[in-house]
Amino acid sequence: MLDQVTAWAAVNSGSRNLAGLETMAGLLADAFAALGKVELRDAAPVEAMRADGTLAPLAHGRNLHLAVRPTAPVQLLLTGHMDTVFAADHPFQKLSWREEGVLGGPGVADMKSGLAIMLAALRAVEGAGAPELGYEVVINSDEEVGSPGSAALIAAAARGKRAALTYEPAALPDGTLAGARPGSGNFSILVGGRSAHAGRNPEEGRNAVVAAAELALRLDREKSDALKINVARIDGGGPNNVVPDRAVLHLNLRPATPEGERAAQRLLEETIAAVAGAHGVDIHVHGGFGRPPKPLDARARQLFELVRRCGADLGQEIGWRDSGGVCDGNNIAACGVPVVDTMGARGGAIHSDQEYLIVGSLVERAQLSALTILRLARGEDL
Repeated sequence: MLDQVTAWAAVNSGSRNLAGLETMAGLLADAFAALGKVELRDAAPVEAMRADGTLAPLAHGRNLHLAVRPTAPVQLLLTGHMDTVFAADHPFQKLSWREEGVLGGPGVADMKSGLAIMLAALRAVEGAGAPELGYEVVINSDEEVGSPGSAALIAAAARGKRAALTYEPAALPDGTLAGARPGSGNFSILVGGRSAHAGRNPEEGRNAVVAAAELALRLDREKSDALKINVARIDGGGPNNVVPDRAVLHLNLRPATPEGERAAQRLLEETIAAVAGAHGVDIHVHGGFGRPPKPLDARARQLFELVRRCGADLGQEIGWRDSGGVCDGNNIAACGVPVVDTMGARGGAIHSDQEYLIVGSLVERAQLSALTILRLARGEDL
C-alpha cells in the first residue's frame, strides 16, 4: 500500500490538471483490474461562469467505474476520488518523511492512501470469499471541486445499495470518523449594470461592482452556526473613469440541515431582489446546492455502530463527530443509502503544504474496511 501511495502521490492530479488526471486514471485502472473489468467514464458536461459573466464549458477528467457480481443479493458502493487540490503549478509537489512513520506529500492523506486502503480491503474480501456480495466502485476526478461531472454516475451507482463506504481520510488524526455534515452550494452571481462616464454623467450609470459588494455584505451579515457563508471573490470593473457595468460575485453557502438549505435559498433570492431593486441592476444566478446536508439518521447510526464494533474487535477505538466539511458522502446519503465517508487513512493538514499520512494506519484501516464489508456481506443488521 505504501508503494502505491508513493507512486500515486508522485503524479500531480489537481482537479484542473486533465493530463495528470488521465495518467492517474490509467494507474488506478491497472491496479483495480485485479478485481474485475474497469471502465473509465467520461464526465458529464459542465458549464462555469467566467470573470466576464459568460458561460463556457469546463472539462473534467474521466471517472473510474467497476462493478463486481451485480446480481449478488447484498450490494455495496465504495467511492473515492483521484483529484487533489494542488494544481500543476503549485509548489507542493514532492514527498518527504516528516518523521519516522509520517509521510508528507500532496494527496497522501486526501486521498491517495484511501484508494490504496479500499483496494487492499476488497482484495482481502475476495481472498476470503464472499459470493453473496456484489459491489460497485466509483473513483471520480472532480470531488475537490464539488463533483459536477461525476454526481450522476455516483447517484446511479448508489441506487439499490445496502450501504456505502467512502475513503476520505479520518476526520481527526486519531481515526475519528466524520458524522453529520452540512450541505454546500457554490454560486456565481452576474450583476449587470450600466456604464457611464465617472465624471460627466455618473448618475446615469448603474455601478455593478458596488451592487455586487452590497450583495456580498448583506449576505455576509446573515451567516451563523446554522448557515456558513463565504464570499470568495468579486470579478469586475475597469478603468477608473468608467462606471462598471458588470461584476460577478462568487460565494459558498453551507446550511446545516435540509430545512436550512431551503431557508438559504429563500435568503439568497430575497437578498438578490432587494439589491437589484435598490441599485437598478439585473442579477442572474449560476450554480446551486451540489452537496445536500447529511444528517445522521437511524440507518446511518446503525452503520456507524457496525464499524465501531468491527474496530473494537480489531483493537481499534472508533468514534465519530460532526464535520463542517462536505464530500461525496453527502450525495450518497441523499440517495437514501447509509454511508460512512471517512474510511481512509489517519493523517492531517489536508489541503495544505503540511499534509501528512500516518503510515501505520494503512494496514489498520484496510483491516477495518475488510471486516466491515465481510460482516455486511454476511447479513449483519443495519
